[in-house]
Amino acid sequence: MTSAPPRLAVAVKGWPRLSETFIAQELVALERAGITFDIWSLRHPTDTKTHPLHDQLRANVRYLPEYLHDEPLRVLRGFIAALVRPGFLKTFAQFTRDLFRDRTRNRVRRFGQACVMARELPSGTKAIYAHFLHTPSSVARYAAGLRGIPWTFSAHAKDIWTSPDWELREKLDTASIGAAFGATCTAFGADHLNTLATTTPVDLVYHGLDLDRFPEAPERPERTPGDPFALLSVGRLVEKKGFDRLIDALALLPSDIDWHWTHIGGGALDATMRARATDRGIQDRITWRGACDQPEVIAAMRAADLFVLPSRIAEDGDRDGLPNVLMEAASQLLPILSTPVSAIPEFIDTGVHGILCDDDPKVLAAEIARIANTPTLGPDLAQAAHARLYADFTMQPGIDHLAQRLRAVMDE
Repeated sequence: MTSAPPRLAVAVKGWPRLSETFIAQELVALERAGITFDIWSLRHPTDTKTHPLHDQLRANVRYLPEYLHDEPLRVLRGFIAALVRPGFLKTFAQFTRDLFRDRTRNRVRRFGQACVMARELPSGTKAIYAHFLHTPSSVARYAAGLRGIPWTFSAHAKDIWTSPDWELREKLDTASIGAAFGATCTAFGADHLNTLATTTPVDLVYHGLDLDRFPEAPERPERTPGDPFALLSVGRLVEKKGFDRLIDALALLPSDIDWHWTHIGGGALDATMRARATDRGIQDRITWRGACDQPEVIAAMRAADLFVLPSRIAEDGDRDGLPNVLMEAASQLLPILSTPVSAIPEFIDTGVHGILCDDDPKVLAAEIARIANTPTLGPDLAQAAHARLYADFTMQPGIDHLAQRLRAVMDE
């Protein structure tokens, strides 16, 4: 009889989430690569839709107590079980040091969730892999410390730029129950984390796209100045996406451009953005579609003339990494207008694969008008971005690297 393959526990903040297709894409690909795992979610789902990718995943999904008072007996059983584990003293000491510097209920909740996870992990679990370096990694770290197994992480954007440096340094130091290794999806983020790391290597692993999931790019008809001009944006209505600046820019467009903007995505600033559009007198030229699944997003990209994502750095330091929607737009030969924030220039050389400009509304408006009035500009940029996507940003190389890393950790 052969033994069961090593088991991996994957910690995520919430499952499933429409805004985190890149995680679903990766996990489906890891399953295909022979990695077996369960998903441990810190939160229950809030989206009413799912992507087809979510339906392809075979892994069991387990939900930890979202709030400790929701399931007090489960939490109590987890804490009692933790008390007798060999790793309890070291892990509890680390937790108390963390709590002293971050005196929040959130910190207590993460330790309670970790106790539950440590108790309920299947006996064959060899390692924990967390998506995002903030709260999911905190749970993974404490649970791994209690169980005496290694943990790893994949970092993205907000988790890197809004986490305090003391916490990042300790999660990157095995002496402080740090990760065995980390991965992040941008060179910009990898460079930053590696400057903070003591013993934990952080690898650059681009998400890339699984291009088998996308249709061939459409044949796009030639445009002439004066034709209707369809703009599309996909992204949560949050500060770092910069849609407030885009709304102001749209209000500045010349009257001879027959434009319409479609926005896909939900978010905390939904009402604020709609009110801003009304205040600028452009509400009749905007379609707010809310959250959509990926087939709906791709269909919208195929019907649009320009993809706009005016990313910026939020007040709290949050920013995008390399948004997958830019690569998705490139897959459909949709020209891209964005900003040179974070890792976006790692995919787009401005003037070659798209246009990157300042997020000032006047500048955005001028670039939109230039693309609308220069019919050959957008298609030329889109062709170059499409070629770059296929040459350097496909999914499989990153999956191969990540699977090799995870197998090595589980074999330790």
